[in-house]
Amino acid sequence: QVQLVESGGGLVQAGDSLRLSCAASGRTFSSYAMGWFRQAPGKDREFVAAINQSGGYTVYADSVKGRFTISRDNAKNMVYLQMNSLKPEDTAVYFCAATYSRLVLTTLANYAYWGQGTQVTVSS
Repeated sequence: QVQLVESGGGLVQAGDSLRLSCAASGRTFSSYAMGWFRQAPGKDREFVAAINQSGGYTVYADSVKGRFTISRDNAKNMVYLQMNSLKPEDTAVYFCAATYSRLVLTTLANYAYWGQGTQVTVSS
């Protein structure tokens, strides 16, 4: 089992950058693929980005491709989401999630462990 705690959210202006962090507990962090999801008010939670266990494979939603970068540090039990060129439509609560899956990393239902979320608000 793993516990996840996100940080780094905040209020920024369009075009700014933010770096979200997710700290994971436990000694088996490298066994999990990690994902970032987001949920805007009144909308379903949606996939943003994911990274496999070794960090050698990443996948992004089309809406963030080229602007966001996911990375991980297995020695520190950390996963990050660097968000550049932020837009008002990026406003949401961002969640970190973990899965044992080595296959489909874009599906919300494949993730068993979730953090509490961190709010990102982008003003125009």
